[in-house]
Amino acid sequence: MLTKLNTGLKRVLLLLLVVGLTILGVRAYELRSFPALELWHTYVPQELSVAELEQSDWNGFLQSETQIFQDVRREVTDKLPAAAQTPFNRYYAKAGIYPASFSSDWNRSYVLEPTGKPQGAVVLLHGLTDSPYSLRHIARRYVENGFVVVAIRLPGHGTVPAGLTNVRWEDWVAATRLAVREAKRRVPTGPLHLVGFSNGGALAVKYAADALENPQLARPDRLVLLSPMIGVTRFARFAGIAGLPAVLPSFAKAAWLSVVPEFNPFKYNSFPVNGARQSYRLTDALQEQIARLAQNNGLQKIAPIMTFQSVLDFTVSTPAILSGLYAHLPENGSELMLFDVNRSLNFNPLLRPSSETALARMLPTTPQRYQISVIGNDPAVKGSLNTVARTFAAGTTTATQRALDTPYPAEIFSLSHVAVPFPMDDALYGLNPVKDEYFGIHIGTLAPRGERGALIVSMDFISRISANPFYPLMMERIEAGIKQPTGVLKSSKIAAPSTTPALIEGDFHEENTESHVNP
Repeated sequence: MLTKLNTGLKRVLLLLLVVGLTILGVRAYELRSFPALELWHTYVPQELSVAELEQSDWNGFLQSETQIFQDVRREVTDKLPAAAQTPFNRYYAKAGIYPASFSSDWNRSYVLEPTGKPQGAVVLLHGLTDSPYSLRHIARRYVENGFVVVAIRLPGHGTVPAGLTNVRWEDWVAATRLAVREAKRRVPTGPLHLVGFSNGGALAVKYAADALENPQLARPDRLVLLSPMIGVTRFARFAGIAGLPAVLPSFAKAAWLSVVPEFNPFKYNSFPVNGARQSYRLTDALQEQIARLAQNNGLQKIAPIMTFQSVLDFTVSTPAILSGLYAHLPENGSELMLFDVNRSLNFNPLLRPSSETALARMLPTTPQRYQISVIGNDPAVKGSLNTVARTFAAGTTTATQRALDTPYPAEIFSLSHVAVPFPMDDALYGLNPVKDEYFGIHIGTLAPRGERGALIVSMDFISRISANPFYPLMMERIEAGIKQPTGVLKSSKIAAPSTTPALIEGDFHEENTESHVNP
């Protein structure tokens, strides 16, 4: 018997060894195509620890942030080799995209104050590899409506991609709490909103859930989520394995899922394995907490949640938003707005069957405790670029419909994860950028043509839509929440006399096989 056990154990160990060597070999082969690591991939800024963030105030955080940016200037920018001193390297001080050369470096944390007495406060939480730049348009609308805006640069972001190689999701949670403390210090009695994009959306929900369990945390009155990272793909769970070879000096590049030139002044292009790993750890902890609270009726007092999400999302799992969050919410005025694919005849022959049926596969077919709106082509006119908003109020199965003034742009087949927070005239990401603001590059208008294999970045990297043609409609709903900061919102203006008995038909699936973790 013992001999059989020893034989079985040896076989298991041998199998694990073979699997390990295979992974190492495949990873080593993949890394051959990666360019050499640069200073911004190897220098890791010293951020505040969780304990320090919990003890710090806003001024202390800003002082630390200033020191971090000075250190990056000294250790990266001032030490760039000649080969890296190029016009489209964000770390080259003479480059047109060098962030510190702009009137506002949107990589930094900031506070915006309204004219007159503040009516409320909002905390803005950006996404993974991102910076406070991504929510600046929403910030301005909040200020115009009398809110103080606190936009924090989450640890590991806004500096160098290497900053994400040793950060932990607990650091982001601690930074979120610090930002909320500052918001409540500035507006002690007004309503509190949290706005989160992507990974920041997960942090907003995590804070709201923590506040239900910890009476010392100020409870938000409303959450606004844009492409929230409630769930990621299974790949993220095992992303740490991809980085294991990095313990060997010759495999240092294994700590990265992608190594790309840094030509975006306000977002990292390179993506470390640890970023994927921490996203999974955050969403895993969040989903477990939501399920636990729901089981004990602990979500009854959670703030209303307003979410804006593309049906097709390569970064996060759209179905997880419904199954992992909305399915557990009470009837408290929460909303979900989905941006459908462009179903005009221009794209139908080119769309994968899974893309065409994505909406039908993810939406529930029974009445829900929250409002659902779908923005897309007019179903009454086949092949039309005209768009409508179809809305199911909470508890109903009949949709009200309103024609929209915004057609679906003929050149866009869907929105993307990164497009949702940006208007079409955003100076960096917009397809029609404004003329009076320039950050050295118009990423949204890049449309290179040529032979495959010539570029050092994939065509997907460049062709991904980066702005939202339905941004005005989204802001209409966000502003309705600003003007009625607590309680249930009145029905949206999507309420024309015509009704449709069913929005879509299909089963609700929990897994979106098309999603990915790399933003």
